[in-house]
Amino acid sequence: MSSYILRRLLHTIPLMLGITLVAFFIVQLAPGDYFTKLSLNPEINPETISKLKEEFGLDKPLINQYFMWLGRLLRADLGQSIAYHLPVATLVKERLWNTLYLSLVSIILTWLIAIPIGIHCATHQYSFSDKTFSVIAFVGMSLPTFFVAFLFIFAAAYIDWLPTGGMTDYQHDSYAFWGRIWDYLKHLIIPVSVLVATSIAGLLRLMRANMLEVMRLPYVTAARAKGLSERVVIYRHALRNAINPLITIFGYQLSGLLSGAALTEIITRWPGLGRLMLDAVLKQDLFLVMGGLVISSLLLIAGNLAADILLAMSDPRIRYR
Repeated sequence: MSSYILRRLLHTIPLMLGITLVAFFIVQLAPGDYFTKLSLNPEINPETISKLKEEFGLDKPLINQYFMWLGRLLRADLGQSIAYHLPVATLVKERLWNTLYLSLVSIILTWLIAIPIGIHCATHQYSFSDKTFSVIAFVGMSLPTFFVAFLFIFAAAYIDWLPTGGMTDYQHDSYAFWGRIWDYLKHLIIPVSVLVATSIAGLLRLMRANMLEVMRLPYVTAARAKGLSERVVIYRHALRNAINPLITIFGYQLSGLLSGAALTEIITRWPGLGRLMLDAVLKQDLFLVMGGLVISSLLLIAGNLAADILLAMSDPRIRYR
């Protein structure tokens, strides 16, 4: 396993080079740049813009710009944001924890809800509860994330029980300790509910289908013939094989922490990395966009690696050599 992990980490190097090279030139294909908007301001003279381009190295050919940026990246320097005039690492660090906090809570709740319901539907196939959950799952899969987010915000505004956006109240610093904790949790309810509602349907359907398939296999019939209780057959024998495909999905969910919550963050005004990246794209802040892309790519690779390791731990038949 250790040699497999080492090989995967070594494969990361050319993969990251390819991702950053393609992304750098695609971002540059957009018409104009940050300084094009500055040139429209009559109060800024062309000499100032030329000096700024020279300062950021954007007066050089594209290939030279890429290798200059890559050289800084190899020194663990994501560069300087053009729009914010701050280090990209500082801006990403401020927002990254908010996004990870939101996404991890959503993933944990999604799994805690979807897996038991999927098992229940499989063990009670065609019952009233199975049909009810199936209809809810189909409706959830058909609704886009932004529509669900708007529904939750509208309901919160109508009932006036929960805040409709942001991460804290403007009086947050004046609250006592438990008041600040409740303020965080109160603002977390809507974005987490949106992410859970849009993610739970697909996971529930997949868990149900996997359990139904595994429960028809001969070894499950043999376990029942031995006189084992139905609970032992389901949770000790069938579940272990049925959950393997979902572990792979869990790896992709880890890799999609940033992108999965981005739209929800924008709509609910959650101060995460998704909103920061949207602002960076709109402002054509090249180095901030590339910094976010690097973090997303690393999470994608780490998520896939984590999925492979979890599969090997859960299924003794899987061995990586």
